[in-house]
Amino acid sequence: MSLVSDMKTFSMKPADVQKKWYVIDAQDLVLGRLASYVALRLRGKHLPTFSPHVDGGDNIIVINAEKVAVTGNKLRDEKFYWHTGYPGGIKERTMGQILDGRYPERLFTKAVERMISRGPLGRQIMTNLKVYKGTEHPHAAQNPEVIDFASMNTKNKR
Repeated sequence: MSLVSDMKTFSMKPADVQKKWYVIDAQDLVLGRLASYVALRLRGKHLPTFSPHVDGGDNIIVINAEKVAVTGNKLRDEKFYWHTGYPGGIKERTMGQILDGRYPERLFTKAVERMISRGPLGRQIMTNLKVYKGTEHPHAAQNPEVIDFASMNTKNKR
C-alpha cells in the first residue's frame, strides 16, 4: 500500500474566480482591526480556493470611513510624513488632521494598502476596495451583502 495519494494540488485560474460584493459600515469600528479584516477578504485568504498568484478575493465597499474609531492617542500622536522634493521640504500630518480634512477616507485606504503586498497583483487587488465618506455609494446595482463586523468581536467597536 502506497502512502502517496493521487490528489493534485488545486491552483485557481483567473477564469475560475467568482467575486462577491460586500458592504461594511465603518462607523465606530476600530481602524486597524477593520483594515486587517478587509485586507484578508480582498486577498481571498478566507476562501478554500485561495491561490497566491490570482486575485480571487471579494469586492468590498466601506461607507462612513470618516467615522472610524482610533484607539489611544493615535489621533494626536500618529504622524504621516512626506517630502516635497525641495530642500527642507519634509511635511507631516497627524491622523486627526487627515480625518478632519478633505479626504478622510484615505486614512482607511492607506491602512489596507499597507497590508496588501506591493506589486502588480497588489495594485490590482486594491481596485476591488471602494471607500466612501458618507453612507451613500454608487454600487447598489451589484446588490452587496452587509457584513456586520462589529458583532464578530466585542473589541471591534468603540
